[in-house]
Amino acid sequence: MSDIHYKSADGLDLFAKSYGSEDAPLSVLCMHGLTRNHKDFEPMIERLGPQYRFIAVDVRGRGQSDWATRPETYSPQVYAQDMFALADQLQLSRMALIGTSMGGLMAMIMAKVAPERISGMVLNDVGPVVNPSGLARIAAYSKDPKPASTWQAAAEKVKAAQADAFPGFGDDDWMAFAKRTWREEPDGSVRADYDPEITRSLGEAKAGLMTRFAMWRLFGSLRSVPLLVLRGETSDILTKSTAKRMARRHPDSELVTIPDRGHAPLLDEPTAISAISTFLQRLETK
Repeated sequence: MSDIHYKSADGLDLFAKSYGSEDAPLSVLCMHGLTRNHKDFEPMIERLGPQYRFIAVDVRGRGQSDWATRPETYSPQVYAQDMFALADQLQLSRMALIGTSMGGLMAMIMAKVAPERISGMVLNDVGPVVNPSGLARIAAYSKDPKPASTWQAAAEKVKAAQADAFPGFGDDDWMAFAKRTWREEPDGSVRADYDPEITRSLGEAKAGLMTRFAMWRLFGSLRSVPLLVLRGETSDILTKSTAKRMARRHPDSELVTIPDRGHAPLLDEPTAISAISTFLQRLETK
């Protein structure tokens, strides 16, 4: 593992972590969801092993990356620009993308802007249409992240917000989830590891008819990029009908459902690991 520090076009200090050898046959850029960070991918990376180089990011406003000085830059378009700045610093002429939720929107934008640099992409529980009920649920728990007094209290908050998506999780699982997504302050309190201003982008996701049309056009422009769509079986963000429509409209795609998962799978589930491993092996030969 090695830390990566790089600059955004507007001067923010941004962070990513590299796992695996720089000489690996495939570099995989991993982009997290709205309130998560690079640690979200560590369970997946641990299970996939060291065959590839995984680069997991802290999108601006999360984790070890700077908070934005202009909150209006918390948008997938700007995030995608940041990812290209990272790729340019690392001299990645070609890479695979794994994007969870918001990270999947970033992946679609990147593949539209520079398809020649993208060998393939995994969209984790996201598509051109975001289900409004799921969006409302995310907004309810993320817009006002009150601190917790202890790590145990933080784990209980995470469980209260995510229990429906991860049935069967035990106390250790919830504590591990909290440790990946919260941070301890000097006074001993624990808070969610992101700038509350990031939630302003939720308003942009409330798609009207024209926005939906534009998003399906964006998705349609990605036909040349191999695609793996992962959907949580009980997801309230990516509906079953949207996922099936994505698979029908993309000529080089596969749709895999992750059992007993809502939004969004952690990607360490056996079904997810099998699908991602097979997909990356295919990309390795491209």
